[in-house]
Parts: sequence; structure tokens; C-alpha cells
Amino acid sequence: MIVTEHDPHSQSSGVSERATVDAAYSPVEFAGVYGAEFTYVWNTLRRLGVWERDLEDLCHDVFVIVFRILDQYDARRPIRPWLFGIAFRVASDYRRSARHRREVTTGAAVDAPSTAPPADEIMQRRERQRLVMQALEALELERRAVFVMHEIDGHVMPDIAAALGVPLNTAYSRLRLARADFAAAVERVRGGAR
Repeated sequence: MIVTEHDPHSQSSGVSERATVDAAYSPVEFAGVYGAEFTYVWNTLRRLGVWERDLEDLCHDVFVIVFRILDQYDARRPIRPWLFGIAFRVASDYRRSARHRREVTTGAAVDAPSTAPPADEIMQRRERQRLVMQALEALELERRAVFVMHEIDGHVMPDIAAALGVPLNTAYSRLRLARADFAAAVERVRGGAR
């Protein structure tokens, strides 16, 4: 499932996310982690409900934490679940803040025009992305985190449980509930669009 991949052009060299994952870097070197995983953290925060206007600040907050605790990272484990856990806690604190409880939307975000795919394909892709983002908004944050990590990012449940600091069975339960909530939210959004 591809969901709202966004490359913050002011912070990224334009290299695809997959290429950055495959790039050779030492996971214990902060500059390598920052360069290779900035886009992943940006997209993760966005998927966890961080508003567009706050993404840059919160992404940098995540990397400040990474810089401080990088010596605690176990290099034998995948780095993305570890980064997701940090991003989840930053997003959770952000969402608890009173100033972020309600957003007044002024319309859909406008993407820069692209000449590559036909306009109808772009519209269909945007509509699917909008549907997924609206359905994700309906999930409570703990379930949403497990759902995003498993269904979108493709992480395995033991890594998810470890990253979020919950028992494995709790992670599975949250995933099951999140799937049901997501399916119901998709149906509500589709029903409201008719």
C-alpha cells in the first residue's frame, strides 16, 4: 500500500526513499542516519497526524532525540522501527498539546503540477491518498501507529512492539482493532462522498 509519500524538497536531495534505505551508511553515525532517514521520519510524522505546518519542526525534534540517544541504538536491529518509536512519542506529545486538538481546514493541499502521468491518474492517486489520510485520522493514535508501521511501512510485529514499548499481544490486538476501525472509516468516508 503506497500512502502519501512526501519528499520535503527543502531537506532532501531528491533521492527516492527506497534508494536511501539501500544506501550504505553506518547506523551509529548521526549524519548518515539523518541523511538516509529524514524523508522516512517526515512521512511517518505526517501519517501520524502532524500538520503540514509543523512537520519540519517536529522532524528536527525527532532527530535531536536521535542525536542524544544514538549510543543506545542496537545496530543489529532495523533502524526504522526504532526511529518510528521516537517519532510516535514526539507525535503523541504534539497531539496532546491543546493547540493541536482541532484543525480548521481551508481545502485540499495543492501539489506542484507534474507532466509525467496523465491528469486522471494523478486525480485518482490523490483521491486514494485523501481517503487513506481521512481514514487514518479516524484511528486513535496507539492503533494508528501499529497500523502505519505494519500495513504501510511493512514492519514485523516484534519490531513494532519493541519500538512502541508494548507487549507483543497488545500490538497484535491494536493492529486487529485498527484494521477494523480503518475499514469502517473508509466506508464512512466513501459513503459521505456520494
